[in-house]
Amino acid sequence: MSSLPVDRMSSPHGEVEFEPREGEEGIVQPGMTSVLVVDDEPGIRHFLRKALAKRFGLVEVAEDAQEAETLRQRCHFDLIIADIRLPGLSGVEWMEQVRADGGDVAVIFMTAHADLDTAIAALRLGAADFLLKPFRTEQMLASVERCLGDRRMRRENYVLRREVDIQHESGFVGDSEAMRSICEVLKRVAPMNSTVLIEGESGTGKELAARAVHRWSGREGPFVAVNCGALAPELLESELFGHAKGAFTGAQQARDGLFSYASGGTLFLDEIGEMPLAMQPRLLRVIEDRCVRPVGSNREIPVDVRIVAATNRRLADEVSGGRFREDLFFRLNVLSLRLPSLRERQGDIPTLIRHFVESLSRDMGMAPPEVGEADMLRLLDYDWPGNVRELRNVIERCLLLGSPPGQCLVTGGDMPDDAGEDVTLEAVEKRHILKILGLEKGNKSAAARRLGIARKTLERKLKEWQATGSV
Repeated sequence: MSSLPVDRMSSPHGEVEFEPREGEEGIVQPGMTSVLVVDDEPGIRHFLRKALAKRFGLVEVAEDAQEAETLRQRCHFDLIIADIRLPGLSGVEWMEQVRADGGDVAVIFMTAHADLDTAIAALRLGAADFLLKPFRTEQMLASVERCLGDRRMRRENYVLRREVDIQHESGFVGDSEAMRSICEVLKRVAPMNSTVLIEGESGTGKELAARAVHRWSGREGPFVAVNCGALAPELLESELFGHAKGAFTGAQQARDGLFSYASGGTLFLDEIGEMPLAMQPRLLRVIEDRCVRPVGSNREIPVDVRIVAATNRRLADEVSGGRFREDLFFRLNVLSLRLPSLRERQGDIPTLIRHFVESLSRDMGMAPPEVGEADMLRLLDYDWPGNVRELRNVIERCLLLGSPPGQCLVTGGDMPDDAGEDVTLEAVEKRHILKILGLEKGNKSAAARRLGIARKTLERKLKEWQATGSV
């Protein structure tokens, strides 16, 4: 192997010297990029440690595969730079074991003795690059930046595929006192790293509030949303924390969880009240330790994630009923706010109607409908059990059907237009839910999606109505 000077490497501009950054030693902190260098040449290890320490949070070095594996078991690394020819296990053989163990870390191989078979073996292991010694400083740094950039791009693309398309959704439209107060609170708490709990009925804009917290927080990572009630309990842990290869039937390869994808950003746990009790202590530990352990793995991975949770239940009541852990509730309830229902801010209804008419007609390429006085009065008199989401759906429906907005209300059952004030909110909600369930021919999952609620919420309501003999 070629030997390199300890403190410098030749470049087109002469010898480049590196000075170690103060405070480089220590345990990796959440949000830092960590790199492991594996080479049996002391000069190369020392040189790369100095060069990379100027740019990354933690750089560790090892002289062989055994020492490298000990470090890898102790700490999560975002990137491994390994020589192919090592004493004992070769770099390729070691990485084969790492991959078999479920390790999904990015790898750059380096060697002074390249051959086609070795290159093919490295590529099969998913190596991000293959550098020949001697290499220039800028070659290595460019390779590292390209490798980490590719991983960031894959993570962001994954997040974009998961994110709900909110191009047609309203922001916090309205100038009522309630909404002004909510915006002031969100702006005040956004720069903090504390967890936020948002409570409110379905359709009040809890995800919009969470996105506002993320947008005003200044955090550079992505916003990742997950509905805790939409996933089967046995899949939720893997979805949040990731899993190692072979952790369970069907886990043919390792996969990062949503905590990892949200690194540096915000993780929105929607319908947190639907989270199974068995899963709650695991989430509590992650919030306290800021580390996740993938299913089937012995390693803990540090994460830098701001958590925002939301629920349409009152979590304090769920705690009293033994359906939610008190310690997790206290952890989530550091900063809390309740979003008002549309009934509580009726003065915003005309503004919201104008907003949806303009935005939806523009996006759908259709002429905006006229909203007459009679339509406006009917929309103002309606109770809106589905809140802002339901109002948006009514405007979209009137555009699709070419009917006045007042005629596009779906009130459920055979309730006449002049049912008047005798009809309670609970009756309107029940009729609407049963109507949608009928349209979906009893398919609860499809009905829940159409209603914009979790399937568990739908099942709970049906069970309550069955218990009282009202269905």
